[in-house]
Amino acid sequence: MKRALMSVTNKEGIVDFAKGLVELGFEIVSTGGTMKQLQDAGINTIAIDDVTGFPEMLDGRVKTLHPKVHGGLLYRRDLKEHCETVKEHGIAPIDLVCVNLYEFEKALKAGKPMEDMIENIDIGGPSMIRSAAKNFKDVLIVTDPTDYASVLEAIQTSQDDYDFRLKLAYKAFSVTGAYDSMISRYFAGITGDDFPDILNLSFKKTEHLRYGENSQQRANAYEDTFVQNSLLDYEQLHGKEISFNNVNDLYGAIAVVREFKDQVVTAAIKHSTPCGVAIGDTGYESYMKAYEADPQSIFGGIVAVNYKVDKATAEEMNKIFLEIVAAPDFDEEALEVLKKKKNLRILKLTDLYATDAKYDIKYLEGKVLVQDLNDKMIDEMKVVTEEQPTASQLSDMEFGMRVVKYVKSNAICIVKDGVTLAIGGGQTSRIWALENAIINNKDKDFNGSVLASDAFFPFNDCAQVAIDAGVSAIVQPGGSVRDQDSIDLCNERHIPMVFSGYRHFRH
Repeated sequence: MKRALMSVTNKEGIVDFAKGLVELGFEIVSTGGTMKQLQDAGINTIAIDDVTGFPEMLDGRVKTLHPKVHGGLLYRRDLKEHCETVKEHGIAPIDLVCVNLYEFEKALKAGKPMEDMIENIDIGGPSMIRSAAKNFKDVLIVTDPTDYASVLEAIQTSQDDYDFRLKLAYKAFSVTGAYDSMISRYFAGITGDDFPDILNLSFKKTEHLRYGENSQQRANAYEDTFVQNSLLDYEQLHGKEISFNNVNDLYGAIAVVREFKDQVVTAAIKHSTPCGVAIGDTGYESYMKAYEADPQSIFGGIVAVNYKVDKATAEEMNKIFLEIVAAPDFDEEALEVLKKKKNLRILKLTDLYATDAKYDIKYLEGKVLVQDLNDKMIDEMKVVTEEQPTASQLSDMEFGMRVVKYVKSNAICIVKDGVTLAIGGGQTSRIWALENAIINNKDKDFNGSVLASDAFFPFNDCAQVAIDAGVSAIVQPGGSVRDQDSIDLCNERHIPMVFSGYRHFRH
């Protein structure tokens, strides 16, 4: 008779799985709560302490950590010496292990105190998983309740061959790897080590994507298992599946909106760059201003807002082709309108402001760059010219910096009255970014506008071109060895310039 050891925290489906194993000729060894549930279901179960000869002890911390468990898992059935050794010590083989782990992640999400987190660190479970997975040729290791049916079928049809067992082992090592990663990051957090020598990251697949940035690239979406609240947490209410580019653009749109917690704002994004951002007294006004800021680029773009979308706003949105509309909520009538577009992806955002992610990560073919999220905006609004900015200009300066922060560098944003007039980015020269912004919006009136730059001006040419176009105030981080050239020009032309202190490169 074969033997299965079952010890699970997630008991979903465990009774039916055990019954199936018994029907296939297995005897069941179990522990604690799992054993009680199986026995209550009428399944004959051998207690783990009857196998080891020792009682469960230390509040359950020690129950399977014993040679009669790990010897039964690890000995190689094809080695005569191994077989003789286990026989000599009275160790019975264990042919299948069904284990899932203490709910450390659940305790983390619940914000449990450290003493509870410690008790949710599983020791025996990962040890059994690793022992069984190492000896996968002889031992089936089952860690996922969704695999119970396929395991039973494979045993019944004699399809539990090398390849089948190998896949289960691979999955098992992935489980323990992710589990240890979460524990490692928890301890990194409580010790204040934000950039440890060994950074353990674990990602869980959430969605298969049709393709990547281009059709020849395979792609999937994953989530960081340690992050409990993400800016990209949403419920899809309507529309076709999300693509790789959609997710990337969506992040940019929501990130812009998040900058305006106390204002009604709409952000339109195209190819991960803002093309129209506007503040309004109402959602409708905000959307219309954002649309009118660049009615050409918004076509085929993504719109994110921080307000409940009403019917009137939805009707305006439906007048053009949009890939995604993302909002905290929608009126029923607004949903009815938006759902008329079969493929329009309608996303209800979970929480714009609850993210606890801390890293910005770039994976570069085997090398990884890790940095803090750029969650600072302005150090100090320092006026460096003789001319003082008005309250309205200061407001637009802050608005412009919040938008230009999400434009590809070199980045320029010209704004007026809480609306973007022109955006230029992704150029190798800052003056080109500015010139493109002006040329692409040559029919607009820039008189009285404010220019925001993501980094300092290396020369005074940007100030010259901006002032000649009608810009009446400039905000930039400052920090160039030639800052004074731009300051002097602004003084000559009697416009204020403010240094914000923080640079916002976005590469």
